[in-house]
Amino acid sequence: MRTFLKTMIGGVAALLSAAAAAQTVTLNVASFPDLDRGIKLAIPLYTKLHPNVEIKLTSLAYGDHHTAMTTALATGSNLPDVMAVDMGFIGKFAESGGLEDLSKAPYNALQFRDKVARFTYPLAMSGQGVMVGMPVDIGPGALFYRKDLLDKAGVSEAELTRSWESYIEAGKKLKAATGAWLLASAVDIKDIYIRSDLKDGEGIYFDKSGKPTIDNARFRKAFELAKAARDAGIDGKIGAWSNEWSEGFKRDKIASQMMGAWLAGHLNNWLAPESKGKWRSAQLPGGAFGSWGGSFYGIPKKTQNKAAAWDFIKFLTTRKEMQIEAFRGYDAFPSLIEAQNDAFIDQPIEYLGGQKARQLWKAAAGKIPAMAVDKFDPVATEVVNAELENVLEKNKDIKAALADAQAAVAKRVRR
Repeated sequence: MRTFLKTMIGGVAALLSAAAAAQTVTLNVASFPDLDRGIKLAIPLYTKLHPNVEIKLTSLAYGDHHTAMTTALATGSNLPDVMAVDMGFIGKFAESGGLEDLSKAPYNALQFRDKVARFTYPLAMSGQGVMVGMPVDIGPGALFYRKDLLDKAGVSEAELTRSWESYIEAGKKLKAATGAWLLASAVDIKDIYIRSDLKDGEGIYFDKSGKPTIDNARFRKAFELAKAARDAGIDGKIGAWSNEWSEGFKRDKIASQMMGAWLAGHLNNWLAPESKGKWRSAQLPGGAFGSWGGSFYGIPKKTQNKAAAWDFIKFLTTRKEMQIEAFRGYDAFPSLIEAQNDAFIDQPIEYLGGQKARQLWKAAAGKIPAMAVDKFDPVATEVVNAELENVLEKNKDIKAALADAQAAVAKRVRR
């Protein structure tokens, strides 16, 4: 009788399990361009394997998406099952308390730590060690430059990258010979410099105790270099993603741009498709290595579809073929080391004149420090940029500007 009951109970459990599996699950995913392209590529492949899962994608512009997700986490309403988060917001979202800790059961995401770029996991950790996102792509910093403009000015790639001082001197020669700006904005130099040469575990703006570290030699040098570029008249005073910025590429006015490796896709797809073959990529000036962007997927605590959400996130982040498809489709540099070692890395890039630039980006990715993020990083960025603007536009003394920035950030965060 006991054997019969066991068999019957087991059979009922199996039927219930099968019925549950057959139930349709609607998975709501919130993302932003161009990350949404990877999700669109994945949906038909995933639903073919999981016909009971329906995936609804909502994609908003970058800023609108993160504003909407900030509000959703604060109010607990209109939350997706899968939330895309850019590196610039991951620290803030990590401290919100509204996302699942993926390092704990049933997710156990730490098992994948050695399979991805080493600097990605620390970015997704809160100060209390809560892991709120799985990395899907990374942005190894790179220098893109117009080879034809450099040739016209008699400037070599070595001059452009030997040191930051050499980069600025090369810009003077470029401007004199071609009329083109070396870079869109001198602020870009500051952005890269303050991110370079950090040690593992160090943050850009704060130490481990949460105190701001802005008034130091790293920021002083960054401000000095940006000021030197502005005073030399070699930047266009143009902010990234503005209409003037995109027009600068189209009109051959911007000779170089420092950004994540993903910029190659933007240049090819919409910024400057007519300049095909004229651009090249190199490592950043002065031997700098830094992360410029990167994307993560998190799971809100209040979603009812956590298991399905995690399964889809794993499909996006731990499968080599999915990361390669995204890499091919829109130059999303993969976080997965296995994908970085694919033969696709060695293929020439037609837009970059046949250069095998992905090899450079892979090398850079291996040298990026595992820096810490802080929920107040956006506040510090805002304050530092305002003080740099005072230096560039109003000739404010750099020492005074950094002292004021340090004090302002300390006052605003008040830990």
